[in-house]
Parts: sequence; C-alpha cells; structure tokens
Amino acid sequence: MHKLTSEPVAAPAFAAAPLVRCGAEMVGVGTALPARIVPNSELDERLGIDAEWIVKRTGIEERRSAQPGERLYEFAAAAGAEALAEAGVAAADVDLIVLATTSNEDLMPAAAPRVAAVLGAADAACYDVNSACTGFLSAVSVACGQIESGRAVNVLVIGADLMMPLTDPDDRATAAVFADGAGAVMMRGTLESRVGPIVLRSDGEKADLIRIDRNDLIIRMQGHETFRYAVDLMSESTIEAVALAGLQLDDIDLFVYHQANARILRAVGERLSLVPDRVINSIAKLGNTSAATIPLALAEAKRTGHLRQGARVLLGAFGAGVSWGATVIEWGGAVSVGV
Repeated sequence: MHKLTSEPVAAPAFAAAPLVRCGAEMVGVGTALPARIVPNSELDERLGIDAEWIVKRTGIEERRSAQPGERLYEFAAAAGAEALAEAGVAAADVDLIVLATTSNEDLMPAAAPRVAAVLGAADAACYDVNSACTGFLSAVSVACGQIESGRAVNVLVIGADLMMPLTDPDDRATAAVFADGAGAVMMRGTLESRVGPIVLRSDGEKADLIRIDRNDLIIRMQGHETFRYAVDLMSESTIEAVALAGLQLDDIDLFVYHQANARILRAVGERLSLVPDRVINSIAKLGNTSAATIPLALAEAKRTGHLRQGARVLLGAFGAGVSWGATVIEWGGAVSVGV
C-alpha cells in the first residue's frame, strides 16, 4: 500500500518560452456561397404567399442553396482560404481554426479538422462551436481568449451553415428565411488590442423558441416571440458592449448585426436611434445563413467601401439557446506579433 505524505511534489518543468500577453485584431475576410440562387418566385406558390409579401416581412429577395453532395466543410474551407489570402497568412502558420456551425452533416467528427485538411493547416488545433446564430461571435470570443493569453497568434474564425436542408419546405416562417453560406475572418495577435470586451449572454428558459429536434432535423421557430426578444436583447447588448469599450453609440462607424430579418435590423436601429446608413443590411440577396451572416455582412461592407482600416464596428447577434451578445472591434491596421 502506498503511504500518504504531505511532502510537496515537484511541479513539472516546461521548457517553452514565456507566454506573450497581447491583443487581437481582425485583418482579413472571406466568403463562399453556393452557386444556385433561389428567388422568392420559387417559393411563393408552394408557401401560399406572394413573393412581395416575403420581401415585406423579411427583407429577403433571394437566397443561396447548396446542391446535393456539396458539404459544409467545403464552403467553410473556401471562405477560410479567401480570408487567409487577404490577410497574407499561410495556412501552415495557422495555430487554431474555430468553426461556428449548427449544420455539420456529421454528428461526429467536427467539420473544422476537415477544413484544416483542405487548407493544408497541418499544425492547427481545430474544433467546432455550436451557438446557433450567435456562433460567430462566440467563436470570436474563443479566438480572442487564445490570442490574448499568448497561446495562439493566428486564428482562423469561420461561420458556416447550410440551413435550407434543415427547414420544412412548407413552413413559411422558416423556408422563406434561412439560407446557405460561409464567411471567415483571420484574427491575429497584435501589440495593442483591436477587439473590445465581448458581451455574451444566454437564457435557457427560452430554449424552445428556436430548436432542431434530432428525430426529424427540422428547424422550428416561434417567429413573433423570437422577433421581440431579438430586438430587445441585441439593443441591450449593443449598449453594454459600447459602454464597456469606453465609447458612445455615435463613435461607432458600422453596426454589423446577425442578418436574421430586415425588420429586426430596422427595429434595433430605431430603438437605438442609429443612422440607417451605418447599419449593414445584406439579407436581401443572402437570407439568414445563421453563423455565417456576420462575416458575410463584413465582406459586403468591405466590398462597398464602408469597412475601412481603423473603422469601429459593433458586432451583435441573437440566436437559439437563446443566446445573444455584442462587441466592438477596430478593423485591421495593427502590427502583428511574431511567433
């Protein structure tokens, strides 16, 4: 029998260099969309509603749909490759890939390792994050934690969802709203932080508002209640995140929210008295791609010239769980920290 002792046990020795405490920034954005476009005119007869009714209620004119055989990780990898190229970072230098998704076709394994294999990021740690439509913001939080602790320098954050296969084609509350797509940002260590405090909240008592049951894999949503909570909670988290960043709403150049519904975007803007031109709305051509909407909206803002180096951007989301949150970033422009 081993004898218990109170003598101290020597701690293991680590030969690694001391951790570098630093900040994080976003420096590149990429997207990947299915080729097939589904206009409202393909849905109106089946759903028993007019195409213009869909636009009026959701702001959506068309959405992208993946074809049979196309896989989520393929779109995620394509978006990631574009973000890496824009940031000038080699796949071999990626330390971590965090993929936010609800719709990986496999229960196991996660999609992120497949993304790494496609990209050639052989040394990257990889895992998925499932926080529904708040997933991208949650993945950004994970990336910041790894970078700011000095445990990673280059982190690829991806939001990717193929939501159309999970909708009931006869349910007007979901079939006209959800869509497929992927977006990614490259995050890296900097000498000075470009990502403010991240507000993340949840309320499991409202979990049944939006859910997918494993038995039939169909998304069900209580639209009216979801709308009300989305407006209330994204507005509240916006105010909190801006205050924690030491700023005022007027200091923010762009408001990039989860693109769930154009009416939600308008309602949040009116609640907070935001300048409409500062609230990015990319839902008309893309629909609700869940975890992909924020990086896709960032890419649209960059394409139109609204997202520039040094811009202060509020990122906000609301999704199943229910979960919600917000943060303020300053886009790009810092000096990266070497490995």
